[in-house]
Amino acid sequence: MNVPYRQIRATYTERSITVYQAYHAAIAAPAVAARRFVPPFKRERMTWIKPSFLWMMYRCGYATKPGQERVLAIELSREGFAWALAHSCLSHDDRRPGWAERLHRSPVRIQWDPERGVRHEALPHRSIQIGLSGEAVPRYVEDWTLGITDVTDRVRELHTAVRRQADVSALLPAERPYPLDGELLETIGASAHE
Repeated sequence: MNVPYRQIRATYTERSITVYQAYHAAIAAPAVAARRFVPPFKRERMTWIKPSFLWMMYRCGYATKPGQERVLAIELSREGFAWALAHSCLSHDDRRPGWAERLHRSPVRIQWDPERGVRHEALPHRSIQIGLSGEAVPRYVEDWTLGITDVTDRVRELHTAVRRQADVSALLPAERPYPLDGELLETIGASAHE
């Protein structure tokens, strides 16, 4: 399969898109119970969401890294996700005029990192990370979040299967290319071709 260099791949429905975050239980447990982020989640800090399940597994070490022992699947409204992308700026200089000013005023950062396989190997295409700050955080917490599910048990089951070199395909969420219009593709620096 020929995957574009920068493409959002995610699990989504007509109404929502699933993104992932990993937290300590002190943050994760109240969020799952409330179905949205509540204290001790800090709204003042930038919070990074990841549509790629395997990139989240790389980042949290299959829920083994300190402070990232609980993996959450967050269902976001597609309208909120579109708002975040439309109000974003690439984290690194994209060589377009006015980049530094956009970076300073944007509440959302976009970062493209190498996508990862099940053994954390770097793949030849990129995965998007979306950093929310400022006005984007209360929108994320209060308006965009439709539900939060703790998927840590599934993560641990997957990690065990990976270590045993078993077939893990049934344990992975079905992610597919996420549809974006031309303007959003340009805003986030995604590849325009299939």
